[in-house]
Amino acid sequence: MTLEDLVRLRRARDRMDREYAEPLDVAALARTALMSPGHFQRSFRAAFGETPYGYLMTRRIERAKALLRRGDMSVTEVCLAVGCTSLGSFSSRFTELVGQTPSAYRARSHEDGAVIPACMARTFTRPRRTGPPPAP
Repeated sequence: MTLEDLVRLRRARDRMDREYAEPLDVAALARTALMSPGHFQRSFRAAFGETPYGYLMTRRIERAKALLRRGDMSVTEVCLAVGCTSLGSFSSRFTELVGQTPSAYRARSHEDGAVIPACMARTFTRPRRTGPPPAP
């Protein structure tokens, strides 16, 4: 993989970070990286260790956790606010990455994390898979 490829892949990843709530598909992200969709998916996984969809969903779940900690939105509102269109898929992915349902996460106390600076909290609260990775 060339340095130019990495720069283009990072451009697509940065777009996912900025526009996580927008409807992004592989074809649109591949165009951002100036690659074919198939090449983009393979290159993204090789460069970042996960698929573009996996990365985007991690970003969405990360933002969902922050919104759920606030406690002023329902799970459905949070689902839609982060760009997910299916509550069932959102809940399944949230549970897979966080280890508990969105409702359970929202209901638990988050006061312990209030004293942690945001730059450190992000490192420790990033969603991680709790089960085996999905089949390719």
